[in-house]
Amino acid sequence: MQLSAFIDFVKNKKSCLCVGLDNDYNKLPPHLLPHARPMLAFNKHIIQATLDHCVAYKINTAFYEVLGSRGMEMMEETLELIPKSHLVIADAKRGDIGNTAEKYAQTFLDFYPFDAVTINPYMGFETVDPFLNYHNKYAIILGLTSNEGSKHIEELALKDGQKIYQKVISHFAKHRETKKIMFVVGATKAEKISEIRKIAPENFFLVPGIGAQGGKLEDVLHAGMTKDVGLLINSSRGILYQSAGTDFAEKARNAAKEIHEKMKPFIESV
Repeated sequence: MQLSAFIDFVKNKKSCLCVGLDNDYNKLPPHLLPHARPMLAFNKHIIQATLDHCVAYKINTAFYEVLGSRGMEMMEETLELIPKSHLVIADAKRGDIGNTAEKYAQTFLDFYPFDAVTINPYMGFETVDPFLNYHNKYAIILGLTSNEGSKHIEELALKDGQKIYQKVISHFAKHRETKKIMFVVGATKAEKISEIRKIAPENFFLVPGIGAQGGKLEDVLHAGMTKDVGLLINSSRGILYQSAGTDFAEKARNAAKEIHEKMKPFIESV
């Protein structure tokens, strides 16, 4: 997906919502379980319900990989349900070098039709570069994540006074292919988003952590918005599991719509 076209899509839709299809098999509505492919049936209803309110979908591959070939088939069939207008992210958090990194890139950006992949960058540029060889595809690098444990490594101070996450984001924001690079920045660290925006003024941020993890949507929008919007704010559990009944899709639509409505005035102002 061409970045300029995606930015236009975001602005025209007045939404930067990314719906996380990180669905736990054990949390599916019971009436779907007899289905031959219950996760696929769930995803189909969620996609249809939220399509008008979001601009991207994120699939955490772990929830599909754990089910073996059956799960991967449901992931592949889910991808076929998402229209080309929406950015589709493989939340795979891969991180390796050499021909292994090349194979991961080929898997998610060639074999599967994802537009972007999340990457653990701690082995350096060689981890990320293979993902940047694809036209109109994107590498989403872990920057400052939303989990409590990020303080144990990502927020450690280096000798020059910078934190590790600052060094990582600074390095990759200056990469020759910076337009193909996005960063994961957690919503629970909203007070640091404006600081990170100064380090990476042009890059999109994928922001998890609103809702169930405690991040506040308005804080993120205030801190991270750019002239190109520059944010993909993800919600997974806060949309997927509003109901375990037959009305789960309707409840999911309402949750997505509520987030969308809050985003509109911010995006209209850029």
